[in-house]
Parts: sequence; structure tokens; C-alpha cells
Amino acid sequence: MYDHELFVRTLSEFTAKLLTHYEVDEVLCDLAERLTGLFALAGSGVTVGVEGRLQVAVTVPPHLTPLEKYQEEHQDGPCVEAYRTGEVVAVADLTGVGPRWPGYGAVAAEVGMRSVVGVPMKLGEQSVGALNMYQADPRQWQEDELAAARVLANMATAYLINASSYNKQAQLSEQLQRALDTRVVIEQAKGVLAEANGTDVDAAFERLRRHARNHNVKVHDVATAVVTLGLRP
Repeated sequence: MYDHELFVRTLSEFTAKLLTHYEVDEVLCDLAERLTGLFALAGSGVTVGVEGRLQVAVTVPPHLTPLEKYQEEHQDGPCVEAYRTGEVVAVADLTGVGPRWPGYGAVAAEVGMRSVVGVPMKLGEQSVGALNMYQADPRQWQEDELAAARVLANMATAYLINASSYNKQAQLSEQLQRALDTRVVIEQAKGVLAEANGTDVDAAFERLRRHARNHNVKVHDVATAVVTLGLRP
């Protein structure tokens, strides 16, 4: 069971940030990180819908990216199902899904994930994406956990829709595409730093985040400097 006091504090902090000027990619990253901490997850991911297809925006921690990329490439899996149906998809043990998502289940086994929840990011009739919550061991997801996750997803969804200036879909799609472009630059920077420092991509990402925090700049700006200017934080 999740910590309700922590949920209230998390919701308050998340809402406060949404009331400030916040880039879309920062909102999505913040959402994934807060979910991971709140529910003591092995990780989480956020996907966004662009022209009817889900694309990976954020994966925390980065080593779970193959699981999110599988859903993007094949448009199949719990996150895709949540996006298309608008319903929460909770799986206590992926080893029992059988033919439902055979390819997804195989990738999950490779990265060591056994349990997953797909939560739709939908407001009214407008769907903007979905998020995944991962656990390394089988987990019976409780209704209060799922309800809390959906509240956070709804908050982020409302922000994304409102940020698109009176719900104009073209502007929302443009913002979501920028978030995806940001992810590409960050992935490139992680690879550069991992190779330069002889570390894995998780450690490289922590270098990016630490440098961004210490210098009060955005992770995307640090990543761009790594890729284009040769910065080595």
C-alpha cells in the first residue's frame, strides 16, 4: 500500500510546479520520477500520442528503455492498451499473460520486470498518452494505488492540454514532438558520456542531472552542450 501522506505531499508539490512555466518534457520527467518514488517502483515510463501512435517520452531509469521502445515500435503492450481504451491496465505477473503480449513479455523478462500497470493520460475525449509503472517482482496492485496514479496522470494531462492554448490539437502535438526531440538529445548525450567515462547510461544520466541542478539549467540544455559543444560534466 502506498503512503497517503506522501501522496498528498507529492500531489501538492506536483501541482505547484504545474502552476509555473514548465516545459512539457520537464513535466513528463517529473511525473515519472514522482510515480517511481511514491509507489516504490522499479521504474516508470511516459509515452505520448503523436498522430495516433504512442512514442516514448521518458523512461526512469534509462535501462528500462527497451521495454518502452518495444511498445513504440510494435504499438502493442499495456501502455498502448491503456491509451486506446482509456482504462487502467494492471498486470500482477507478466509471466502469466501468455499470448496477450508475447513479445512485450519477452522483453520484460530480459530487463527483469515482472509486473506492470498502464495508466491512460486522458481528459474527457482527448487522449494524450499513457504511463507505465514497473515492478521487478509480482505485485497485486491495490485500488487506492491505481486511483492515486490516475490522479497524477490526470493532473499532467490537464497541464498538457491547457498548455496547448485552448486545446488546439496542432499546438499540443507540436509540444509533444518537442518533448520527443528533447529525449533524443538526452539519449545521445547519455551515450557520449557513458563512453567518455566508461560508465553505463544510468550513471551518465545522473551526471547530466547533477550538472543541471548544480548550475540551475535544464537537463536538455546540458545534453545539447554535451552533444554539440563537447561539454563533459
